[in-house]
This record gives sequence, C-alpha cells and structure tokens, in this order.
Amino acid sequence: MALGDAVARPRDDRQKDLLRPALEAIIDLGHPLVRLAREIDWGFLDRRFAGVCAPGAGQPGLPTRLVAGLFILKHMHNLSDEVLCARWVENPYYQFFCGELSFCHRLPFDRSSLTHWRQRLGAEELVALLQESLSVAHKTGALASRDLERVVIDTTVQPKAIAHPTDARLCHRALEKLVDLARRNDVPLRQSYRRLAKRAAIMVGRYTHAHQFKRARRQLKFLRTRLGRVIRDIRRKIAGDEALKERFADLLALAVRVRFQDHRQRGPKVYSLHAPEVECIGKGKARAPYEFGCKVSIATPATQPKGGQFVLHAQALHGNPFDGHTLGPVIAELERLTGVETRRIHVDKGYRGHNHKHKFRVWITGQVRRVTRPIRREMKRRAAVEPVIGHLKAEHRMSRNYLKGRNGDRSNAVLAAAGYNFSLLLRWLERLLRALIAAFSSTPPLVQSR
Repeated sequence: MALGDAVARPRDDRQKDLLRPALEAIIDLGHPLVRLAREIDWGFLDRRFAGVCAPGAGQPGLPTRLVAGLFILKHMHNLSDEVLCARWVENPYYQFFCGELSFCHRLPFDRSSLTHWRQRLGAEELVALLQESLSVAHKTGALASRDLERVVIDTTVQPKAIAHPTDARLCHRALEKLVDLARRNDVPLRQSYRRLAKRAAIMVGRYTHAHQFKRARRQLKFLRTRLGRVIRDIRRKIAGDEALKERFADLLALAVRVRFQDHRQRGPKVYSLHAPEVECIGKGKARAPYEFGCKVSIATPATQPKGGQFVLHAQALHGNPFDGHTLGPVIAELERLTGVETRRIHVDKGYRGHNHKHKFRVWITGQVRRVTRPIRREMKRRAAVEPVIGHLKAEHRMSRNYLKGRNGDRSNAVLAAAGYNFSLLLRWLERLLRALIAAFSSTPPLVQSR
C-alpha cells in the first residue's frame, strides 16, 4: 500500500509520568467504558492495523490502540473529528480507553491523523473493529453462537453529504469551480460570468416555484450557455501546456457532463461535483422518493440475543445493484467474518430471484411453502432489522456520510456498525454491573455460630 510504505510500523512506548497520578487512581474502575476497554483484545487490533505499515525509516505512526479507540468512541457517541478531539482532552475515561496511563492536558496527535488512518486502513482493515465487537459480545454472553446461524439481511441507503441536486445548481457550481481553479493557476479568462450565472441560478428556482417553467428553462439555457463559454475559453488558454491540462482534466470532464445532462435522461449522471460517485436510489418512500448516496447491506440476528440486536455485517454496495444479486456475496463475507455457517436467512420481497447458492436456506417475506411453525415465528422477526437501521442512521453517523469517495462510503458503513455494537456492549456491561451489585446487596449476612 502506497500510504503505508512511507510510515514506519507503529509502536506504543507510552510510560507512566512520575509527577502525575495514574489514570487508574482517579477514575472509577467499574465504569462501563473501563470494563469494555479491558474486554477488548487490543493485540488483535494492533496486528491488523499495523499490517498496513511497512517497517523502515521514518516517524512511527500513532499507537494502534489510540487509533482504534478514537474510531470506536467517534462512532459510538456520534461525534465529529473536532468534537471528539475536544472531548478526548477533557474526559479521563476516553483517555484510559485509548491506552493513556496518565491524564493528558493536550492532544498527543493532530486531528488530521484520523483522516490519514482512515484512508490508510480502508474498510478491509476497519472491519476488524466489527469483528472484535462480535468477539467481545460472545465472550461476555451478550451474543451466543446460535444467534449467528439465523440472520436477517436488508439494504438501506447511506446518504452522502451533498446538497439536493438540480440542473441549475450543478451548472452554477461547475462554473464557479472552473473560474476559481483558473484564478489559482493564473489562467486569464475573457469573462467569468460569476454575477450573471448567480442571478440566472436564482431565477431558475424562483420561476420553478411559481410554475413558470418556460421562463425557468430560458434561464437554465442561459446558464448552460455561459458554462460552455467558460469551458471553451479555458481549453483555448491551456492548449499546449500538459501540466495545466492534467490539472483541469477532471473538473472539465465533470463540467461537460453537467452541461449536457438532463434530469429526464437515463443512465449515470453527476449529482455532485465534489462527490461524483453519488448515485440516485429510489426506495419507494413517500417522504423521500429519491435518496442520494449508496446502498448498504445490513445483517442482524433473527433471534433475540441477550445483549440486543447486534450488527453482524455491514457493507457498502456501489452501482445501485439489485438486492437479490447481493445476497450471495454478502452471506459469504458474513460467514468468513463470523466463522459460523448460516442456516436460515430471512429477507424481504426485494430479494426475490436471489443468487444465494443454498436456495432452501433463504426465506422471503410472504412465503407459504415449506413454512413450519418455528420458521413462521422467525419470519415475524424479519422486521427487527428496521429499528437497527434507524439507530445506525440517527445515532452512529450513517444518516449523512461526510467521508470522501467510495472508500469513504465503505469505511463509514463499517465504522457505524462497529460503533453501534460497542454502544450495545456498553449497556450490556452496565446491566451486568447493576445485577452484580444487586446480588451482593441482597445476600443475607452470615450468622456467626457460638
């Protein structure tokens, strides 16, 4: 990996400060976050994360426990990178969870390190966090092996952090970005059309709102004409300069696509200039007929685990595939992740015509043939995946993905699932602690015999 070759292998050489008290002496060791930190196999995460860095010269990377702990805390508590860094400095439990021995009054890392590590690891290595959350759940009794044999699979949309796409807005943004890039590279333009383009984009919205569509189309045509003039002007000015051609190539290609595309055309379109990988997905919802992002497959147990409905697998699916065509690869990846063969798979009607090799292990909502009483009870549990998806979106940063590119889509889906699982584990450990305290408090005192 190119990013890992320039970084030496991470090492954790943190030591206790003799002039400061140890964190263990100033925090409650019964706190759920402390108990969770002691249950996680940090050595497993260290081996997985350190594998992307090659040994050699250069400054060593951050300790892998610090990086893994930051990712878990970020998605467990739905925090941005900035808020996470601010809370880490003021919260001793966050610092203990990340492996600090003494309380730190300033960040031992730069905020951009989170971005670099996300890009360096990718979803292929970040899935170790999801795998470790399931391992801790199994070790603490929150999840049993039989819960992994019967699963529910469903897909949802992970929206991207983009504005609602309209032809006028996209043309205006393309013109603005081209003019800004030309100014940064000292490419003189005959005319920028900034003021005229802004007014035309505003008028398109006003005329459309007033149902004056003929005037709106006239303003949109005016906007596209000015965008075409800027594109041709830039091409004339950079002709013969290979460095400038390479610098303008991607944005010019996007601008040409935006200029000629129409909202009624079929096939792939550009919905955002800063995230051209975004897809338009229709899920049949009355409140949101179309969502802009990518599909994500979610797998949960069909049973009722003691610790809650854990996410067993999460994967971003690009290209807006048919749900049935994703079932086979998703189940294969799920079995590789958990090490348990799935016996029954419950899906909705969107998976009819699926490609799973074991046809008789898949049960579709509304199916009548071969349905016994135990299977009918399990089929009623298929809808349990819906609140899990709701929690992933509302509380674990899957409702609006801010990470860049398709790699960011894949990483965000895995991190959201891992954060959700660790939040369930926090509640499970807290319940165990309360039950333990209640058991000790209700024990009658021993009567001393004479």
